[in-house]
Amino acid sequence: MKHKIIIAGFIITSLFSSCQEDYLEAPAQSTLDESVIFSSPDLAKGAIDGIKIPFAETNSYRGRFLPLYGLNTDVEWYNSSQTVSEASDLCTYDAKPINTQMNTSNNAWAMMYSGIERANVCIRGLRTYGNPVAGSDLGYLLGEALTLRAIYYADLIKAWGDVPARFQPINNETLYLPKSSRDIIYKQLIADLGEAATLVPWPNETAATSSVERINKAFVKGFRARLAMAASGYQQYPDGIRRSTDAELSVANMYALALKESREVIASGSAHLESSFETFWKKYNQENITAGGESLWELPFAEGRGRMLFTFAVRHTTEDQFHSNGNNRGGVSGPLPFVFYDYDQADTRRDVTCVPYKWGTAVNDIAKQELGALNTWYFGKYRYEWMTRFVTSDNDDGVNKIYMRYAEVLLIAAEAANELEGAAAAAPYLKEIRKRAFPAAVQAVKVDAYVNALTDKQAMFNAIVEENKFEFTGEMERKQALIRWNLLKTKLDEAKQKMTNLSQRIGEYADVPSTLYFKYKADNVSLDIYGLNRGETTNPGVDYTSFAWTSLNDAKIASLYKATVNPDARQLWPIWQVFIDASNNQLTNDYGY
Repeated sequence: MKHKIIIAGFIITSLFSSCQEDYLEAPAQSTLDESVIFSSPDLAKGAIDGIKIPFAETNSYRGRFLPLYGLNTDVEWYNSSQTVSEASDLCTYDAKPINTQMNTSNNAWAMMYSGIERANVCIRGLRTYGNPVAGSDLGYLLGEALTLRAIYYADLIKAWGDVPARFQPINNETLYLPKSSRDIIYKQLIADLGEAATLVPWPNETAATSSVERINKAFVKGFRARLAMAASGYQQYPDGIRRSTDAELSVANMYALALKESREVIASGSAHLESSFETFWKKYNQENITAGGESLWELPFAEGRGRMLFTFAVRHTTEDQFHSNGNNRGGVSGPLPFVFYDYDQADTRRDVTCVPYKWGTAVNDIAKQELGALNTWYFGKYRYEWMTRFVTSDNDDGVNKIYMRYAEVLLIAAEAANELEGAAAAAPYLKEIRKRAFPAAVQAVKVDAYVNALTDKQAMFNAIVEENKFEFTGEMERKQALIRWNLLKTKLDEAKQKMTNLSQRIGEYADVPSTLYFKYKADNVSLDIYGLNRGETTNPGVDYTSFAWTSLNDAKIASLYKATVNPDARQLWPIWQVFIDASNNQLTNDYGY
């Protein structure tokens, strides 16, 4: 059963009321409370759980950050990008500081700093009043607090770049702070995660690490490797797109750290790929939160919070046999139309990731699959029909957000090894990813021969960029990867050209059929589709109904990003005006906002 964050009211009141309302130094009574709370593992755990509460607030990760950050890459987009709206502006690189989806005092920026403040109080309390050493309950809780704080900061940097650095609870002197260089923050997070890794056990070593809703060593090390890659990568600074000039964050240093951490996770045997791609995603939708598999850590939502399926699932037009979560649920975003055709036909990830149908209007509570449109695909990784719990909430589904999985550790290891040691050192990690993707009968060609042919660093790097696409489409990790590779606009422009070629059936998409044929299977619910594969152009017979597969026009293609903007100059969101106005002139926007 999913973990629910339940915090005793007196803990929340004693720890956080002063810092959330008045932003002043905590009164003496709060200090006395801290001395009791943070010397007791049970009470301290309640406070640590409180750090997670801002994830699920209405306009925080739940309803704004997760649904809207990371879209419109070279593999995924907001399905209504062509419609002018405040939501589409956030995805098409045209966000304004007064964006009405975001410009509220309780939005993701504020909630992230609320989580950071909670973490700061807990970290101070544990260090001051506990004895948080490795192997102890309080030591584990300190490691968890350090990691949760790093998660909030990593997402702040990812979305906004340079932000205020707060690593101590707010007091009179620190009520208003200017932005700090993200390099300073990255170095603090990398150090914090290094400490956390000494404090938290591997998955399933303790009761606390038996669930992916709690922090474990495999995640901490994998997350540290991810941040090392991001810190040394290209990104938009106020003075342009470049790598960090801080010697500590050099490619040599950070790639070595990422390779070390990822190799230690791999060597530990504490995580592994699931036997098949579909098995993993079915387990995810079934809310299997047992640690020690592929999922390393998940952002935990109670059953009545969270919108992962509500937002990203295969579209359900009405309530039906699979859910009563409301009408028109899922399908807000999806893969770009060509992604399905870029997969090797034998790649088992293709049909899991890219879905061309939706669920139609239910009749007597039963809905059938219906073909959608070439310009509107859905993410098959998220499916109400794979759940074992029947969702009844009108606004939330309660399914967790996978924050990191073992496949990413393997690809980080491949990328770092390729950079530092060459293609041969990267090959085993890439092979492991592809071996899971392809059936045994074709692995000699699709895995061994394919990878063995990648003998130089650039060829291996290009293959890793492609493998990230095939592995992670629909998980909204691609944008940060493209940015750190300095490939954002380059790949977006390639994607526009690919869509143009697909729409005209020329170039690499000349053999993609323009007509699909369908009939219903014996269950009279599921579609049997012919014509999705390249070269399937022969009419399969009178039992099938034809369906035009051509609805991809220039306006839709152009909406991947606004023609009036340069995505490389809009890698980051602006700080919302409400926070600028409340900053006592300490915060300003860069990047031309």
